[in-house]
Amino acid sequence: MDEQQPELRWAPLPPQPKRTGRVWAIIGLVVAVIAIVAALLFFLLPRGDAPTPTESATPTPSMSSSPSPSGSPTAAPEPSETSVATPPPVPDPTIEGFRGQVSGWLNDAPRGLDIVAGATGQDALPVVDTLQQDAQRLSDAQPPSSIAAAWEDGVAAYAERLTELRTAISDDADVASAVDAARAAAQELRSLVGL
Repeated sequence: MDEQQPELRWAPLPPQPKRTGRVWAIIGLVVAVIAIVAALLFFLLPRGDAPTPTESATPTPSMSSSPSPSGSPTAAPEPSETSVATPPPVPDPTIEGFRGQVSGWLNDAPRGLDIVAGATGQDALPVVDTLQQDAQRLSDAQPPSSIAAAWEDGVAAYAERLTELRTAISDDADVASAVDAARAAAQELRSLVGL
């Protein structure tokens, strides 16, 4: 009753194909998508702390003479000069109000400079352009009179550091020290308004 059993032979299995290239490609695509989404959010989301536009004063015509009930003709007064309506003086803002107005732009400065420091070559130029636009908005903001002179000097220094940073990126020069100088100028502005 001996049955013959088939002889079993083990053969090596063929090696599994390596998929490391495919895995790295997927990881690279995921990182690229995250970077694109982050950049779009940074540049396209409206900033909630942006200043609101103010209405300008417009002159309203007024009646210079009214008909008299007596029926006798009255002479209309001669206009002496054309009056130009001047807008009322802008009230001096408080530090707290001014901080609320400029905090969005000042809070974006360190984040933007971090992006510039991590970017390579010409990829950082759009971020620097955005920071320069924010610096222009900071320059247009009306500071309280107590810090007006220091604010104007600080904004001018910050704008100059951003220009030097843009030049350093374009010339592929010492970008790190230009980023540090711009960061220091932005921090001086932040300290000035209490951020």
